[in-house]
Amino acid sequence: MEFIEFRLFWEGGINRADIMEQFGVSVPQASKDLSLYEEKAPGNLHYDKQQKRYFASPTFRPFFLKPEADRYLMQLGSVSNHVISADETWLSNMPETDAMPAPYRRVDVNVLRALLAAVRKSRATEILYQSMNPTRPEPTWRWITPHAFGHDGLRWHVRAYCHIDSKFKDFVLSRCLDIRGDGEAGAAAEDDAFWNETFPVVLSPNPALSDSQQSIVAQDYAMTRGSVSVPVRKALLYYFQKRLRLDGAGTLDRPQETPVVISNREEFAHALAEAMA
Repeated sequence: MEFIEFRLFWEGGINRADIMEQFGVSVPQASKDLSLYEEKAPGNLHYDKQQKRYFASPTFRPFFLKPEADRYLMQLGSVSNHVISADETWLSNMPETDAMPAPYRRVDVNVLRALLAAVRKSRATEILYQSMNPTRPEPTWRWITPHAFGHDGLRWHVRAYCHIDSKFKDFVLSRCLDIRGDGEAGAAAEDDAFWNETFPVVLSPNPALSDSQQSIVAQDYAMTRGSVSVPVRKALLYYFQKRLRLDGAGTLDRPQETPVVISNREEFAHALAEAMA
């Protein structure tokens, strides 16, 4: 029923072949499904004998699903990025689309597999890591206790307790060159306060924009009374700021390039400094 309604809402129509192809059912079963939909959602279907296709009626309204733009665009984006094929979605008559490509980050499969095992077992492991720290210009073996993974929009990192620095840090997966060993955990996942705690980042339209521009920005970001609160893990505050270019608002970028600013700036700066320490 949801599939029928999805096709009616987003693509305007459906026929028996669509159901047969999606679910591998017979012609009689597909006919029964459409009849059942007509019974459950009366007035939603209009059959065109010439095209032999069911179309959404002018009075169509959803009964089985709540149409969400994000859900449709997520499927469209996944196909565009070659994450899944169109056959794995409910989309059929897709518009031409593309997504901005991101540079490929090579992650060693065996390293990732071993890190996942360490997380599952709550154990420490030793990685050969190429740091960007000038004091460590060459790859160094270091013990870590991994417990989570994070993504900053461009790359993956593993969140782990560093046995050298005695604190929780982020290690870029593509810079983990090798892995070995098994040891006692240096700390428990619940000890990582900055990962487990969130900070409400309050965003509002950039005041340097015109009133009309601020209004559309508020609409873009689904703001209520001119602001929206976004809960962000404290460990991800740095990446959140960089991704939205919030660090350049009012200084480096033009207002049009940074349409939102942080309203609770002082509290944000304090939380960020704590997480980065």
